[in-house]
Order: sequence, then C-alpha cells, then structure tokens
Amino acid sequence: MSDLKKNPKQLNIELPEDIAEGTYSNLAIISHSNSEFIVDFIRMVPNVPKAKVKSRIVLTPKHAKRLMNALADNVNKFEAQFGLIESDKTPFPPMNFNTPTAQA
Repeated sequence: MSDLKKNPKQLNIELPEDIAEGTYSNLAIISHSNSEFIVDFIRMVPNVPKAKVKSRIVLTPKHAKRLMNALADNVNKFEAQFGLIESDKTPFPPMNFNTPTAQA
C-alpha cells in the first residue's frame, strides 16, 4: 500500500536543485486586485539605481492571508529563539547601502 493511502494528508513535495539554491531578495513589492495578490521579489545592488525583479509570485487573497499568518508565526518563533528583529523605520531601503562609490 502506498504512503498516500496510509496517510491521505501526507503531501509529497519535490524540490528541484535549481530551486533549492534559492533566490536572494532584499526588497519585495506587493500589489493586488480584487482577485489576486502579486509579490515581486527584487534584488537591489549597491550604487546601482536599477533593480531587477528576480521572482514574481501570484496568490489568491485566501492564500495571501495564509502566507501572512505563516510569516507572522515564523517570525514569532524566530524571535522567541534568537531575540527581537529590529524593524527598519525607513519606508524604502537606501539606494547606496552606505557603501563607498566604486572607482576605476
């Protein structure tokens, strides 16, 4: 008997190698319509005024709320284990990352 027949709530999730490496993002922009939420994950590089969207995720409103709750739960667990995460009060990350300008 297969594992799914023994435990019908078990989900088999495959994680391909290229996805398992992850994609770094240091900015997310969220927009929505009446039927979906769109989350664009962006990577900003120091002293470069142009940033690229590295990944776009489209969610239904119900799934967006589930994601919000799951993130809140995980942040709470993280802070309980490692301490408070300081909130950044700036509305938008600085474009220069406080690094010196590159010179050739």
